[in-house]
Amino acid sequence: MSKIEQLEQTVSQLSPEDLARFRAWFLEFDARAWDEQIEADLKKGKLDKFVAEARTEYQEGKIRPL
Repeated sequence: MSKIEQLEQTVSQLSPEDLARFRAWFLEFDARAWDEQIEADLKKGKLDKFVAEARTEYQEGKIRPL
């Protein structure tokens, strides 16, 4: 059995309370991992193209307030 299958089995057997706690933990864990990936991509210049595109659109007046 793979690690993923073991995790699936374990998670499927959690009580509703423990599942809620796990879900909250995982959402925080996933958000933190996402933020770290964005930061790493920014430092490597992987997002420069998108930043430049957004700045150009802003300067051309193509951006509207949310």
